[in-house]
Amino acid sequence: MSRAPVGCWGRRRCTATSLHVALSLAIAVACSTSRFRLSRSPASTSVQQVISDFDMTLTRFACNGKRCPTSHNIIDTSFLISDECKKKLKELLNTYYPIEIDPSRTVAEKYPLMVEWWTKAHELLIEQKIQKEQLAQAVKESDMMLRDGYRVFMDKLYENNIPLFIFSAGIGDVLEEIIRQAGVFHPNIKVFSNYMDFDENGVLRGFKGELIHTYNKNDGALRNIEYFQQLKGRTNVILLGDSMGDLGMANGVPNVENLLKIGFLNDKVFPANPVPPFVFWLFSFQGRDAQI
Repeated sequence: MSRAPVGCWGRRRCTATSLHVALSLAIAVACSTSRFRLSRSPASTSVQQVISDFDMTLTRFACNGKRCPTSHNIIDTSFLISDECKKKLKELLNTYYPIEIDPSRTVAEKYPLMVEWWTKAHELLIEQKIQKEQLAQAVKESDMMLRDGYRVFMDKLYENNIPLFIFSAGIGDVLEEIIRQAGVFHPNIKVFSNYMDFDENGVLRGFKGELIHTYNKNDGALRNIEYFQQLKGRTNVILLGDSMGDLGMANGVPNVENLLKIGFLNDKVFPANPVPPFVFWLFSFQGRDAQI
């Protein structure tokens, strides 16, 4: 498939899934149009912010044809849970994941089923009495991989004082540990996700706050209004995601003047119409991140 012209405004597919390439793409597109004034100058970066999904957006979908785990999958396949629990979680995955990515179903149809999936999965994890102190080892032993270019991407955002808001339906404790072990958990990063609730002995007893799943991410800004009010001068937003549920992650962000949406296609298959409303769709070949 031919590459899309970098300097055009519209929905295109591009053969690049490296994070630093995605950011460069966003800058190139933005600088080529009067709709979104963006550059690397200090004055310009002061009005920018990035909102991103985590699993299969900042992390790899696959490597050499093998699926990479999500933050949930890291626990689902680890020593932290029993074989019986792993079997039940796998059954849930096989039942609900095809529904999550089914292009023929509406969000309204998927929404209650995603709540059902996440709730059942979390209940199974609670039954396992997972120890907080063992999470780091589970992450270390996993096959999780951040997407190519992650260090340049995150370091550049930090160096230019550009906030990165990670909005994830995964498990926040695991997500933070992934970033921490990669050495890129910079002060400009804020994570909003499903966090585990541990008792005084460090044993999992539940999950904190309202459940976050793939299709209720459209009010995240309203649930983090204090954070985004502090950034109300940052009117240029780059949004990164991999699903239709990620499209609304910037809903409610105050004073947005320009919003550039970039999606990672991964294993999604869409009908010819309607075209998914990301500005660019980035995809990989056989699980390997391609380069421009």
